[in-house]
Amino acid sequence: MSSFSTECRRCARLAQYLAQVRRERSDYHARPVESFGDPDAGLLVVGLAPGMHGANRTGRPFTGDHAGILLYETLHAYGFANRPTSTSAADDLQLIDCRITNAVRCVPPQNKPTTAEIKECNAWLQEELDSVKPRVLIALGAIAHDAVLRARGLRLSTYPFKHGARHRLDGVSLIDSYHCSRYNTQTRRLTSAMFRDVFAKARHEIDA
Repeated sequence: MSSFSTECRRCARLAQYLAQVRRERSDYHARPVESFGDPDAGLLVVGLAPGMHGANRTGRPFTGDHAGILLYETLHAYGFANRPTSTSAADDLQLIDCRITNAVRCVPPQNKPTTAEIKECNAWLQEELDSVKPRVLIALGAIAHDAVLRARGLRLSTYPFKHGARHRLDGVSLIDSYHCSRYNTQTRRLTSAMFRDVFAKARHEIDA
């Protein structure tokens, strides 16, 4: 489906950081993380980047970290996953008409990719969108939102990020959500109800 490779080394800073992580934690995936889920999904969820001890460890998006707890629980609640938890890349979790990817495929130092790294990785997101052809996109955070717009060649200022907002992009709906990070959920910037409302909108649109 994709020419994406876990051996990608386009960004020198990220490649060096991953090499350091592999030396220190030989049991970690510590490579670019592939997308996960249905290759013909109606829903594509776009996150920020792999978490150090989540996807960077397990090799599967949002698996093994705090952000994945709320995400997979919510996906299951709306029929996009066969189980509500994601423990390892070897478990029996399956996504249903859903796929998960990230704006940046490598874990960045301090979870902060540079603008250049986000733009460099955007080619993979463009390829993902062209291949999957989702009907609905959910962007988890402003960086993911902007990455989707860049991948579609659209002006960022025309479609401002706002939690719960729905944007129509050439026949595809983009729905915004705050990222389901530990910081956002613990500070109550994002509640479970707010997050569920985003996926309820996606479910309604896909079923319509």
